[in-house]
Amino acid sequence: MRVLPSYRFPPRYGPEWGSGGIFGLRYHRGTLYFTLAFEAEAHFVRGDRERVYRYELVGHGPVSGGDTYNAVDAVDSEIFFGGWVHAPAVYQGGGRGRTISFVNKWSHVHVYDTDEDEVRLLWRESIHHPTDWAGEVSNIVYDPVNDRLLLSRADGHANLGVYELGRRGGDAKRLSEYPSLKGTLFLDHACFDIMRSFRVGFEGVQCLDLVEGRWTRQRLLDLAQVSLDGHGVITPLVGAVASAYARLFAFVKGGVVVGNPLEPEREPMRFVRLLDFGFNGYGPLRTVALPLGGGLLVAFNAYTHGLLNPSSEEEKLYAEFLNTIVGPSTLVYIAPSMARIVAGLGARVTSMELVGEKLLLGVDTTANLMRLDATPIDAGERGLVELSASTLLASQPPPLSFSVPGRAIRGVAWGGVPLEGYREPRLVLRLTHRNRLHIYEYDLALPPAHAHEEVVDVPQGRSVVELSGYSGVVSFRFEEDDPGAWIRIELR
Repeated sequence: MRVLPSYRFPPRYGPEWGSGGIFGLRYHRGTLYFTLAFEAEAHFVRGDRERVYRYELVGHGPVSGGDTYNAVDAVDSEIFFGGWVHAPAVYQGGGRGRTISFVNKWSHVHVYDTDEDEVRLLWRESIHHPTDWAGEVSNIVYDPVNDRLLLSRADGHANLGVYELGRRGGDAKRLSEYPSLKGTLFLDHACFDIMRSFRVGFEGVQCLDLVEGRWTRQRLLDLAQVSLDGHGVITPLVGAVASAYARLFAFVKGGVVVGNPLEPEREPMRFVRLLDFGFNGYGPLRTVALPLGGGLLVAFNAYTHGLLNPSSEEEKLYAEFLNTIVGPSTLVYIAPSMARIVAGLGARVTSMELVGEKLLLGVDTTANLMRLDATPIDAGERGLVELSASTLLASQPPPLSFSVPGRAIRGVAWGGVPLEGYREPRLVLRLTHRNRLHIYEYDLALPPAHAHEEVVDVPQGRSVVELSGYSGVVSFRFEEDDPGAWIRIELR
């Protein structure tokens, strides 16, 4: 087996919040590109040779950051990569409550020419504020009709929306004032999420006609109204957007919104709950949806964001919300009407790419932390893992379990567990009082259909609900809150 020049990255100098990860994996014309964050290192691997670019074109070092959302696209001989970088990084404070100054934080877009082995800076922007920053570049979509780059910008305090940038650089021009974290080409349009607030999450879809230059927007402010099981989701942050089966897939915390945003009267966008554990951070966040075998492979991550030093009662609640680990990260393969778990992994999968028959994963042991959790080094162990794509798709799903505290699912629907390939799936419940459990059964057929609902009585104490009689995907809801309950989902 060919050995990658770099495959494991222990903590090194990179002032920021917690851990970054390996982002932007892209194999193009014999070159493998990725960015290592928070060290702010762009790696270009060709055969046994590796070049490392440390963002010296943005500003003086020492630097940190790079990319934490997978902003990359490739055209002809060029790999375009974006994100953000501190140049130079300014680390502040001591003991608990350490922070980063954002006065030198830049949003950026670079290009690497695979023929010339050359890196060029196309664009950079900063508002030079100690606590606020210009919108990071979280996604790059190449527009082949107009030969330009379309940039998503939602993470920041100024200059948010969808922007255009010429392939040779220049000024970035705003095309839409609605902040977007992710986007993709969809038919003859480029479609992007609408996410104006990280407290609210996904609010709809905006699509740009690449020929006529007109925008169409579909607002989806309450996912309960379009949900298969009739219930919404807590904070549906956007993780990845992809196009397949002539539909748009927007993967969010709690599941996926899928349909045709250009003709909602023919096939409206619907919400399909997948691996949703209520008041918890588990979800398909800061990762990618990778086309594979004609379907989509997406990671649902166990520990993408964390909060170690809360400074208010609200932050204490979020610390519990984010730091409770309910189960392993999973790779879910979407091939309608099937959603199938194909792997169980550690804290998070930050990026994926197909290199021949090998599936290459960027992985990390630690979350991206919050504002008072800064460290002078990246706090995670990051690495590259090679898997066999054909073996992964042909194998039986791995045995897994999820442990869900009752306080995380008070008053909400939860679950969305893919049962495909499991012979003996079950729920193990420990309840503080008698309850009624609603079970919703559905699949990922296109167009999605409403869920079938059954209700079972469950006693106080320990009980087992066998799920082998169900197929497809199942989600759940208790009629009465039981914050002291303990739920274990066992997939065998």
